[in-house]
Amino acid sequence: MSHRTVQLAAAAVAAFGLLTACSGGTGGTQEPPATAGSSAPSDSGGSGPKVPSPLPTKDLLADPCSVYNAAEAEKLGVRYPGEKSSGATGGCVWKSAAINTNYINIGALPQNKNGISDIYAQKDKQAYFTPTSVDGYPAVFADTMDSRPSGSCSLWVGVTDQLAVSVIPNISIGEAKKDPCSLAQKAATAMIGHLKGAS
Repeated sequence: MSHRTVQLAAAAVAAFGLLTACSGGTGGTQEPPATAGSSAPSDSGGSGPKVPSPLPTKDLLADPCSVYNAAEAEKLGVRYPGEKSSGATGGCVWKSAAINTNYINIGALPQNKNGISDIYAQKDKQAYFTPTSVDGYPAVFADTMDSRPSGSCSLWVGVTDQLAVSVIPNISIGEAKKDPCSLAQKAATAMIGHLKGAS
């Protein structure tokens, strides 16, 4: 297993931990998110911003590699089609068209029923937490470990009030390694544009 594969696995596990911590885990009965978020700061109450206009997610959930068509993938600089992830978080891996070791992982975990609010509920447990927006949709850069200096950045985007999608670039070579969060924002913007077109 290569060093980059180990880093992706670690980032995916951290991302998975972020989401499952909100829902009480992946097996058995889930705890209500309000219980999990009870340690959130009182000024936010664990509640993230609302989604202005819910996007269609049926195709995204059925096939996470459907978030880009061939033209969108080419414009983003990734190979089409993406490859379904076989790991615990599922999702889709989009490899760079130029550098095979660079890729973007996009995934959604529907067991989190409160979308971006479930990410906000875990704010105090994050190594970094920076609210932003993507094409008018609420988003936040957040992860339990900070791998940004190593070329990885976790961005969560609320596509409905019940579903947040993770966009995690893993860059080992090239200029984008210095600022993987900008690449996450670019990939998320393309995803939102695709989902808007599907509505």
